Amino acid sequence: MALSNPLLYELAAAFGIATEFWDWKGRHTTIDDDTMVSILASMDVDAADPERAAAALEAWRNRPWTRVLPPCLVIRQGRVQRVHVHVPHGEWVRVGVRLEEGGWRDLVQLPHDEPPRWIDGQLVGEAAFEVPGDLPLGYHRLHADTAAGASEGTLVVSPQFLGFPPAMGEKRAWGYAVQLYSVRSADSWGIGDLLDLTDLATWAATQQFASYILINPLHAAEPMPPLEPSPYLPSSRRFVNPLYVRPESLPEYGQLGEPERARIRQLKAELTDALADQPLIDRDTIWDYKLRALRIIHEGGLRPARRMALGDFVRREGRALTQFATWCALVTENGMNWREWPADFHRPSSPEVAAFAEERAADIRFYEWIQWVADLQLRSAQSLARDSGMRIGIMSDLAVGVSKQSAEAWTYGNLFAQGVSVGAPPDHFNQTGQDWGQSPWRPDRLDDLSYAPFRTTVAGLLRHSGGMRVDHIMGMFRLWWIPDGQPPTKGTYVRYNHEAMVGILALEAHRAGALIVGEDLGVVEPWVRDYLRERGILGTSIAWFEKAEDGSPLPPQWWRDYCLASVTTHDLPPTAGYLAKDHIRLQHELGLLTESLEAELAIADHEQASFIGFLRDRGFLTEPEATTEDIVLALHRYLVATPARVLCAALPDAVGDRRTQNQPGTWQEYPNWRIPLSHPDGRPMTLEELYTDERALRLAGIMNEFSAPPVSPRSTPEATD
Repeated sequence: MALSNPLLYELAAAFGIATEFWDWKGRHTTIDDDTMVSILASMDVDAADPERAAAALEAWRNRPWTRVLPPCLVIRQGRVQRVHVHVPHGEWVRVGVRLEEGGWRDLVQLPHDEPPRWIDGQLVGEAAFEVPGDLPLGYHRLHADTAAGASEGTLVVSPQFLGFPPAMGEKRAWGYAVQLYSVRSADSWGIGDLLDLTDLATWAATQQFASYILINPLHAAEPMPPLEPSPYLPSSRRFVNPLYVRPESLPEYGQLGEPERARIRQLKAELTDALADQPLIDRDTIWDYKLRALRIIHEGGLRPARRMALGDFVRREGRALTQFATWCALVTENGMNWREWPADFHRPSSPEVAAFAEERAADIRFYEWIQWVADLQLRSAQSLARDSGMRIGIMSDLAVGVSKQSAEAWTYGNLFAQGVSVGAPPDHFNQTGQDWGQSPWRPDRLDDLSYAPFRTTVAGLLRHSGGMRVDHIMGMFRLWWIPDGQPPTKGTYVRYNHEAMVGILALEAHRAGALIVGEDLGVVEPWVRDYLRERGILGTSIAWFEKAEDGSPLPPQWWRDYCLASVTTHDLPPTAGYLAKDHIRLQHELGLLTESLEAELAIADHEQASFIGFLRDRGFLTEPEATTEDIVLALHRYLVATPARVLCAALPDAVGDRRTQNQPGTWQEYPNWRIPLSHPDGRPMTLEELYTDERALRLAGIMNEFSAPPVSPRSTPEATD
């Protein structure tokens, strides 16, 4: 149904809201009035009737004219750009750039014929200035002097092309995709942690010659149970989940007295007993015990130099860390959802919050300390990964957003749209659509803040990693917004300034010497992939999804080179489970299919038969009676035959694990993000067992293009007499 008010079309265009789209079956779909008015209201735009819609449109048109300079301008190095400046008509203005590293560049005024406008009773003129293409990379300041005083805005100069980091060189790289919480060692606290990550990277580098470990997001979760199991629904993307800290690895643990260390050992033993019959990752119980251990260590104090280092960390992280720590303390006092707190606590800048912070200063210092130790352990993991021979090391993962009750939503306030959530429209694998329960950033407020929240998030993630995967990178172009109370099918796309967001992403990665991979799966506008390639950012290619025009598997030579290529992803079962069609039966049990189970199984049978036949025809699968492992290995030979510059093997595929980590479209219906790494028969596998797993060696041999599984001389026991 078309929109009833023509002004809604203009407002939709002004705020980047789609009025129509083509669904996964190729059907043209239009957006109705209710959805459009709700999406506009989430950005504080009242379009409930024609009069208010007209007023909102006029306010939007005049908004740039109320500012001397735009709040933020992101340009590519080497490209000349115009910037528009607004001053009272006829008055003088001088514009220049204050460079990040010092220095000044005057800007040249250009001919510009835009007529003046009346804004709030004053005639305002518009002038144009040229931003040259030879400015250095960085965050600079646009500066305008007028008769009324000085004004400033942010000027970001981004690399034209990012490409591969120097550490990677010209050689192809391969690595493992890992859900860190699932990879548990004999010494961990029931969940894979940062010491396990360090050991896993050492094994992958020295025994399997991998170049990276791609991990799930380690973003901060809630400070107390119940903890959200999804790493893609965090409380803060800026800070680290302390659940991944290994208490005994802290220097302060070794300085405790024997009674304190004995108490921590007892806590760990009690936790082991509590988890003995638990087949899943029990974050709540684990955090309860680990938090008590960390408090004992914190109370033991720091050596003077460590105190200095902590103080420096707190100063560098600034207000963002203090506010996050304050939020943690407030949560333990008032509950998880800050919207249900007393009204005086709804703003982090309120006097009441300041008084609370003073009263609970010791707790806030603890939460600051816990971020510091998590940061140090993550730094150690990356350092040791690189020292072990990895060219990239740890590759972090950036989630699309945060939960509605998150610390970020409390800290940044109206940066987040209200009354909507982020999700995805229906597609072949999620036929009813998805609602991820995340609050989206408002594009207009991001611009007002010069993208500072995004900049600090990306910089923080790249501080201790050699690469970053951006989950659903299409979210930097458009996101599917769903009005509260409506199903995903009643949402629509909202556009973002992709030139600004991708530009900042490329600049931060350039500074960090990091590789960037965008997850561009699902419903993607074709030009988006071209744009990312043009900017030197890798896409993501999954073997099951790469098809020729006739629906057959895409021949390897036709794959794109600028991608991270893998057989599967965390939103599908491991390949063994996929071949068994576990995901289809699970979707049927959960009511997620729009077609019958028999029809979906028949489609899967046809697709898999086509794929296996393709693998045989191409010589990737030669065994007459192929086992599941034979097919898994053949699929990875297929990957190796592509021109993809970065290859990825899922760790569950390496060991024959079968259960999926996540079933999209579910919440409590399936134990998402709680499945431990397991043997083919379903028994949990420890990190120590992984070290000697022959399946993993066979897969590594294929990824390295060896004629036999790799045997590192460093793994060979020393000869004895």
